[in-house]
Amino acid sequence: MSTNNPLLGESLNDIRSFVAIAETGSFSKAAEKLNASRAHVSRQLSQLEARLGVQLIIRTTRSQRLTSAGEDFFVRCRAALSQLDEAIFLASHDADAMRGHISVNCVGGIIGESLIGDAIHDFCVQHPEISIELDFSSERVDLIQSRFDLVLRMGALADSNLIGRELGEIRIGTYAAPSYFARKGKPENPKALHQHNCLTGSVAKWRYVSTQEPSQHCDVEVGGSLQCKNGHVMLSSALKGNGICRLPALYCERYVETGELEPVFTDWRVDKVPLYLLYHRDRHQPARLKALIRYLVETIPQALRNGLQ
Repeated sequence: MSTNNPLLGESLNDIRSFVAIAETGSFSKAAEKLNASRAHVSRQLSQLEARLGVQLIIRTTRSQRLTSAGEDFFVRCRAALSQLDEAIFLASHDADAMRGHISVNCVGGIIGESLIGDAIHDFCVQHPEISIELDFSSERVDLIQSRFDLVLRMGALADSNLIGRELGEIRIGTYAAPSYFARKGKPENPKALHQHNCLTGSVAKWRYVSTQEPSQHCDVEVGGSLQCKNGHVMLSSALKGNGICRLPALYCERYVETGELEPVFTDWRVDKVPLYLLYHRDRHQPARLKALIRYLVETIPQALRNGLQ
């Protein structure tokens, strides 16, 4: 059945008047219920009957009664209006209620699993009636077309009609185990990485900026015995002394503190990568979504500054 019936859009108020007349048994009582004049209610019924091409109520000077078609129409319309009113009530109350479902797509690895994951855990404790789906699929998500309410992504943003809130910057470092340096030596500058076993993820061209001369940068094509888009796997390989990794500092800081990893360079750095929270430009966001956005904006920047404890 088609839902694009032109009669529906034009006749909804007229249908409400018809149902009120049928329920109350009186034009005057229906007008009082609808806060309208008796003449207006009568005119709405006439308009509805004209559009439908059928008489719904037989009027006399003293009374009115439903026709056979009117009785059937009344039963169906009353049920439909009841469902419609309930849907309107639930939708309007859902906007203010701190309950319901939120779908979040997030970059994986330690950023999603620990940084964002911990924030989501704490938020769920505070709001037990809100359920959250946290998805780590790595493909680019079109928020307009997808089922996700929020997306967290690293890197520069393309032009978008979405709201992009920068939550902070991810520090990136280059590391290797002392055992690797003992076997292969320590590269003096990024260009020397050509001669080393580099553990790569999705990026095989590493860019470095001089800490002494910020305008000076160096791009180097790297490669080695392992290519894997999983940061935990690259970290594990680096800890075993298999090669040089380039990862977010959140992965490696505690191993640097224990001496299991060492930074490769002191005179060269990798540009920080921004972490963005993306969501629709929607003036009517439900309260639960506003609350999660506010919570992430408040907690993630502090967590990034403190590092993972």
